[in-house]
Amino acid sequence: MVMFYFSGTGNSEYIAKLFGRYMNAPCYSIEEKASDKKIDFGLLMSANETIGFCYPIYGSRVPRIMREFVQKYMEFLKDRKLIILCTQMIFSGDGARVFTDLFPKNFMEVIYAEHFLMPNNVVNFFLLPLTNTKKIKRCVAGADQKMQIVCDNINKGIVKKRGFNIVSRLLGLVQGSFMPGIEKKALNSVHINNDCTQCLLCVSLCPMKNLELQNGKITHRLNCTMCYRCINNCPQKAITVFFHEKVKVQYKNLTVQ
Repeated sequence: MVMFYFSGTGNSEYIAKLFGRYMNAPCYSIEEKASDKKIDFGLLMSANETIGFCYPIYGSRVPRIMREFVQKYMEFLKDRKLIILCTQMIFSGDGARVFTDLFPKNFMEVIYAEHFLMPNNVVNFFLLPLTNTKKIKRCVAGADQKMQIVCDNINKGIVKKRGFNIVSRLLGLVQGSFMPGIEKKALNSVHINNDCTQCLLCVSLCPMKNLELQNGKITHRLNCTMCYRCINNCPQKAITVFFHEKVKVQYKNLTVQ
């Protein structure tokens, strides 16, 4: 098997690589490159019967960057067995199940789907609590324990599909109904204040290549996927997306803590 993941600020990367270690499965970021040559994702998919996907859930919906990745490699996923893992701050309803909406009916088989509670990385919205070290450690410990169970179940052939029941689907439908509007607004809501020093870190980190330097200022190309990577890494805390309260504390990548 092989695992593909998208991670904005490290939570989903942590889960994907944790899965890889337990299952002895290679993990690839959907942004990844090998040297100067792009990895042949289609070849990897064709060579593996079971394919895992891991991503953060945004308002009970799959991030646009992951949706576009799946659409690009759809032909290689026909008749594959899928393992779906998604990270969330609170209960998303059907965050893992909605991944199956990207495929035609009976296109593939889901053999496992699970949600992992992880720390909040939205650091400038007053309704969402800031993540502290204690909570991070608690989330990581819980994720480690759950992953052991997940991998044991998969090895035993136990099928579990988190978020596929009717209650989860209804909750996900309600939460997800807001996302199309939020995604559309976010495309044009990247704001960079005067604290920006044009260090270009955000330009290099953006998974959508949305940011660029023009006429001495960082501008955007209306292509934001709301991953919060630039917000949490800007040395000057000068960037906001959608929510424009001043960033005071940044969420740091789990993989470097």
